[in-house]
Amino acid sequence: MADSPTMRTSDPTPSRGASRLAAIAALAAAALCGGCNVLPRNANPEADSVFELFTPPSPAEAASWAADPFDADKRQRGVLLLANAPFGGERPYVQLYEMRLQDEDPAVRLVATRALALHGTSESVPSVIEGLSDSNVGVRRESARALQRLHNPVAVEPLIEAMDYTRESDPDTRANAARALGQYAEPRVVQALIGALADRRLAVNRNALESLRVLTGEDFGLISRQWLAWTGQSRDLFAGRGDYEYPVFRRDQTIVEFLLPWWDAPNETPGAPAGMIVVTPREIEEDLGAEQEGS
Repeated sequence: MADSPTMRTSDPTPSRGASRLAAIAALAAAALCGGCNVLPRNANPEADSVFELFTPPSPAEAASWAADPFDADKRQRGVLLLANAPFGGERPYVQLYEMRLQDEDPAVRLVATRALALHGTSESVPSVIEGLSDSNVGVRRESARALQRLHNPVAVEPLIEAMDYTRESDPDTRANAARALGQYAEPRVVQALIGALADRRLAVNRNALESLRVLTGEDFGLISRQWLAWTGQSRDLFAGRGDYEYPVFRRDQTIVEFLLPWWDAPNETPGAPAGMIVVTPREIEEDLGAEQEGS
């Protein structure tokens, strides 16, 4: 069940956490002062053109909004602006996103989770895991989706639990967790994914099957008993393992994007999760060659 709306006002006395956030925001803003445009002293503060109404806030303003202790809407907008900025992956901002995972407002927690999906590291995973048990369903969904892009074995058990329909009622969260598990080559993961083939929602079934295909290189469809029979006979469950890439957002061009070639659709490129060691075929060949020379 989603959280009830939270009050936008709070005790005017900043807490220790708020003070720390303010300090991080100040550091982030200071790091960008050299690149911020400021108005000259004789400038007219009134807008000279209608286009100025669409001018985005400066990086310093966005950092200040993200740390605002009194306005959740500003915190949400500030985190979102920083996360989508070219500099949004710098360490001070990543720390700010991690702290905002504890925000009292679920909308802020959600965008902070999304920001870590874009800019987090394996060290961010323990903080993101907590969102899998959030009272807000949107935060749980976003946490499971973020863990598709962040690699850390500590996420395995929480993801297995998030995929279990007896523990998690939201099918989208279960489906996101099933896809995230495709990066972990562990027998318990295979067993849990086979169990998810019996989920009552097709999205969960499909994501579990896709993860099983990536992990094992096999495809027995949605027939659990065939998967179980194969696991009982196989000496190496992961001998045919493929490369895991997190799923991305893709859509066709709009008419405007088609007519304006410099205006691309916001499609992403799949890739390996942050923190996951990817071994290329060339590296495998070099290792085999070194072993043969040493023998």
